[in-house]
Amino acid sequence: MTDQAESVRPAKMAEPAPHQEDAKQKRFRFTADPRLLGLVGVLVLLCVIGQLTRPDQFFTEGNLSTILRLAAAIGVVSVGVTFVIIAGGIDLSVGSIVALSSVWLTTLATQSYGPFVMVVCGLVVGAVCGLINGVLVAYGKVVPFIATLAMYVAARGLAERISGRRTQVVSDAGFLDFFRGDLLGIPVLIWMFALVFVVGWVLLNRTTFGRRTFAVGGNAEASRLAGINVKRHTALVYAVAGLCCGIAALMVVARTTAGASTNGMLYELDAIAAVVIGGTLLTGGRGSLSGTLIGVLIFTVLSNIFTLNNLDTDIQNIAKGVIIVLAALLQFRSRKKTRTSS
Repeated sequence: MTDQAESVRPAKMAEPAPHQEDAKQKRFRFTADPRLLGLVGVLVLLCVIGQLTRPDQFFTEGNLSTILRLAAAIGVVSVGVTFVIIAGGIDLSVGSIVALSSVWLTTLATQSYGPFVMVVCGLVVGAVCGLINGVLVAYGKVVPFIATLAMYVAARGLAERISGRRTQVVSDAGFLDFFRGDLLGIPVLIWMFALVFVVGWVLLNRTTFGRRTFAVGGNAEASRLAGINVKRHTALVYAVAGLCCGIAALMVVARTTAGASTNGMLYELDAIAAVVIGGTLLTGGRGSLSGTLIGVLIFTVLSNIFTLNNLDTDIQNIAKGVIIVLAALLQFRSRKKTRTSS
């Protein structure tokens, strides 16, 4: 009788596994990255300092527009450098590629064909230079530091050769009218920066290309065994960085109305510093464009504060160096905690 009762007793519903419940809770729980919150806090603190030191100028529409326009070009370069560093590489040539692209698109021969050819020329030169870096690193087995250092020297030298070490003034009115104009009251350069950032964020976080970039940077051999063409992907990542340099060259030329071999000077250092401060690991495999964006704004606001207060550039460079060292120490500390907890 007992056996029959047990046989007709309804079966219990299977209880979800604990890890499934945790996954559902995490899906609907908003968790803010403490590193990004810390960066936002630093940015807010700098804005407060700027307002306290120059209350009559800092939070004006003109100054805020200046900050964003200055951040636009280096911000676009930093987007490309973020991809390279997440993939486990490094690019020291971005500033020289900006210079070469700006010189090539402002030659008299290029300008004679109109603004469309100027834009295409700048983008193609940047992408090709980046692709050369990627081919040397991926297929030539050249260390990224050496390959991009060679491009750093060669691209700057070629820019000097093409321009004759002279500044090439832009005479095409259509090019200047568009890139120096406004759209809905906001400068076109800021719109370009926003568009590049959004496209880069989607590419990095919502596509297979982005997932492969993280995978290659985290463990190239494991990625190869998983079926990823690591060499081709590495070359494409450097090409993306070069394309960003071509876009930045258009922005620099629009802002200065000239192409010169001195354009993009020290962009590589500023871009790498912004990426590192944003939380991207120099060893690859982890990073975010949101952190890079905040890092770019931190450096730009800091430079703006020094300019408004007529402070020497050497003090500004010292402050940047201290910020970079602190960011590197925080990275090391966070990695050490992660390893200990795991």
